[in-house]
Amino acid sequence: MADAGYTQPVKRNDVLVLGKQALGMFLVGTDSMEASHYISEHDKKIANKLAYVMAGGDLSEPTRVSEQYLLDIEREAFLSLTTERKTLERIEHMLKRGKPLRN
Repeated sequence: MADAGYTQPVKRNDVLVLGKQALGMFLVGTDSMEASHYISEHDKKIANKLAYVMAGGDLSEPTRVSEQYLLDIEREAFLSLTTERKTLERIEHMLKRGKPLRN
């Protein structure tokens, strides 16, 4: 690939995230969905972790962050979910049966 002229892409440092303002909107949405019985308690936990990453974490205002910052908080969220029994059950079920488990 190097002989063909490939170079590693430049990592971005200008990804706009909205911080607490967006995080609050996401959390209200997941609370509403759980209260309406559209999602389970564990679905809400997963969605809240995803919301945290999408909002850029607990930033107080809209901020431009690096790709690496987002990857780091995504990894942290994923690893925290892997300590949950229900997450492990979902992963095992998907690997064995090829279908999602709603627990």
